[in-house]
Amino acid sequence: MAEFKIITDSTADLPEEYLKEHDIDCMNLCYMIGGETYGGETGKELPWKEFYALMRNGEMPTTAQVNPEEAKEQFKKSIEAGSKKILYLAFSSGLSGTYNSVRIAAEEIMEEYPDCQIIVIDTLCASLGEGLLVYYAVKMQNEGKSFEEVAKWVEEHVQNFVHVFTVDDLNHLHRGGRVSKAVAIIGTLAGIKPVLHVDEEGHLVPQSNVRGRKKSLLKLVDNMEKQMGSYTGKNDIVFISHGDALEDAEFVRDEVKRRFGIEKFIINRVGPTIGAHSGPGTIALFFMGDVR
Repeated sequence: MAEFKIITDSTADLPEEYLKEHDIDCMNLCYMIGGETYGGETGKELPWKEFYALMRNGEMPTTAQVNPEEAKEQFKKSIEAGSKKILYLAFSSGLSGTYNSVRIAAEEIMEEYPDCQIIVIDTLCASLGEGLLVYYAVKMQNEGKSFEEVAKWVEEHVQNFVHVFTVDDLNHLHRGGRVSKAVAIIGTLAGIKPVLHVDEEGHLVPQSNVRGRKKSLLKLVDNMEKQMGSYTGKNDIVFISHGDALEDAEFVRDEVKRRFGIEKFIINRVGPTIGAHSGPGTIALFFMGDVR
């Protein structure tokens, strides 16, 4: 057994096979769509293609954060399985109250189990940006780095995990309060595609607007070139997530390969918790850079 256990949230959008291969547990956030509740403690999951089909047909999903009791149950399960040290890499506090719930739960659990140590880190990341941070933590764990060393590295490098993304439908961002109704209407009519990022406080923030889908995808790669800085040539892997738009994700992958020579990628769908707010057609690119 590894010296310590890594746990993250379902919002990290990591492939199921990756989680199983590296023995990573996930706190499953719940979501509601079509009058049904999925995820969380329900034991039910909606196939992701069906989730996006419902959104395209006008369904408006909602999401809920993890509560402290759910988090405590997750910690107890790991402790009873033999983990005395747990590193929890949490969904951005700028987007959810989950981090705070998990932090409260960790404090209570450590009182109940004084021989256990839990470090909860606010990654200020979302989707495969959170997943990329988990990837590096797992990599260091496999290299034999200690619990404290990995936690320290993560805390020191949170601001180096860069998210750039674009959406296909501005109305989902309007519903989540990210753009005004007027911007959503005018932008949709004019074919405007926003490019956004996750800022230093873990919030979704618009970066720029471009006209047309292909230009928005290329803009993601342009931004990567600008933001890598001293990490240029050091990104040995890049993550890309998509809201049921695999061909566009592969287009971005091929452009990153062509321009930077990077060969290793993980491409996965945007899960329901993030997808409820970004919508079908979202494309997101994640890498390490000097600044977010």
